[in-house]
Amino acid sequence: MGDSDTAPSSIRALIFDFDGLILDTEGASYQSWAEIYEEHGGTLSMDVWSMVLGASGLEVDHIARLEEASGHEVDPDDIHRRRLRRKLALIDAEEALPGVLDYIASGKRQGLKLAVVSSSPHQWVDGYLAKLGIQTEFDAVICGDDAERVKPAPDLYLRALDCLDVGPGEAIVFEDSPNGITAAQAAGIFCVAVPNPISAQLSTNHADLTLPSLAAMPLEELLRLVQTERAR
Repeated sequence: MGDSDTAPSSIRALIFDFDGLILDTEGASYQSWAEIYEEHGGTLSMDVWSMVLGASGLEVDHIARLEEASGHEVDPDDIHRRRLRRKLALIDAEEALPGVLDYIASGKRQGLKLAVVSSSPHQWVDGYLAKLGIQTEFDAVICGDDAERVKPAPDLYLRALDCLDVGPGEAIVFEDSPNGITAAQAAGIFCVAVPNPISAQLSTNHADLTLPSLAAMPLEELLRLVQTERAR
């Protein structure tokens, strides 16, 4: 089924998370730390990693954990430098996740407003949106440095609604992590979970709807499904 010229009347905006939803930066973040842990005889468990997934301002003391695993002091500067270099190399090899570009193009054709909402800073998000060639497709890009509180607080999503001039009932959010889902729902917005290989290991059962990938369902079909779900 092809896209119609206009979206269902009550939906006016699509809001996308960035890390792990548009671009799989989370896999690179986890893998780069996991490799460092292995070098030092340790293991970075998903339980530990999940504490900070989709949020900001929450940190794991990796250096202390590495020193505990290895039994000796480590050079923090060297660890962070090597880990960042490896992480960026992994991300640079990534493309937009399946279905993302199609949803953006389809949303534009249907006259929907588009936004990105991320707990990451503008320097990070804007840079990768530009690298993907989609930075001009969005009506608003709201990042962690745009509000006092980040996900799982609703502040970033509330700011996005203001920037787009839409109500919470007129938008759909696409998120991959539990913290992001909580933030979107706290702002009163219908949230579709689209877990990636990392976040799929966490519980996203509180989402209003879950898709294995944005490539699994055309946008028009999703919009109609959301209308049906919200009418129940």
